[in-house]
Amino acid sequence: MFTIEHEFDATVITLVDELPEGSPLGARPLNEDVVIQSFDDRIIVEQYDPDTGELAQIVFTIEQLEELRAALNLPEGNYRLERR
Repeated sequence: MFTIEHEFDATVITLVDELPEGSPLGARPLNEDVVIQSFDDRIIVEQYDPDTGELAQIVFTIEQLEELRAALNLPEGNYRLERR
């Protein structure tokens, strides 16, 4: 499940981990929600870490996000995206 909220300066997407329908209760531990904040110049991915009690945060530039999107669909190797 996920939610999308449009705020003043960002779009916030929250990915909620849930058990697939029909799974036996306790089949696997559920992960904490992943919150993705999209700004004009960066993307912030956050997830609470129950082991440390802290919020883990990763900041991507828009270019890094484009490279990640491309990398998910490419075989092993070195690549450089052409910028237009």
